Amino acid sequence: MTTQSWVQDNESQSTKGVLRGLHYQRGDMAQAKLVRAITGEIYDIAVDLRPDSESYGKWFGITLTAENKKQLYIPRGFAHGFVVLSEEAVFAYKCDNYYSKEDEGGIIYNDPTLNIQWPINTSLIQLSEKDKVLPVFGNHKSF
Repeated sequence: MTTQSWVQDNESQSTKGVLRGLHYQRGDMAQAKLVRAITGEIYDIAVDLRPDSESYGKWFGITLTAENKKQLYIPRGFAHGFVVLSEEAVFAYKCDNYYSKEDEGGIIYNDPTLNIQWPINTSLIQLSEKDKVLPVFGNHKSF
């Protein structure tokens, strides 16, 4: 059995409707993540970007809350995003590799090919300027 080595811990605080993602790191800087909600409720998404995988282009979503204490492990080769469902949430994630701006990539949250079913009214979604201009799935930079 192998053990996971974490090198970076991150934490973010957001309000209802804030959607972050879908983000990933490429090449030698790819990251595995272990994510959880410390407070509040979030809907977390992982999208398989590994071209040789049977689940390439498929997504998985799960609700993470402070109460249910669930965590999600996201392997290297996946894009990641989440939306806050409660009035406020604190989200924590461990990474097995350091962040590299040069190796960062992303896919727009409402990509029609992925067809992610976000459990929130789209009029409530708030995006950063960076996340508003992410490419669609077919135009993302591959691993």
